[in-house]
Amino acid sequence: MARILLAEDDDSLRAFLVTSLTRAGHDVTGHGDGDSAWEALEHGSYDLLLTDIVMPGGMSGDELAREA
Repeated sequence: MARILLAEDDDSLRAFLVTSLTRAGHDVTGHGDGDSAWEALEHGSYDLLLTDIVMPGGMSGDELAREA
């Protein structure tokens, strides 16, 4: 299955998505902000990026997607 990078600042939504996608057979890495998700992208490869658009402080989801 896919290796997925998830950037979502809402803790409960992020936990739900990580759990659901993992149960579906995917390898999911969750991050609470764009900056830490970007760092993960710099050190690994992913098949899919799922990101919240508006995240407080640091890199937004739009910026993260453009840089990716």
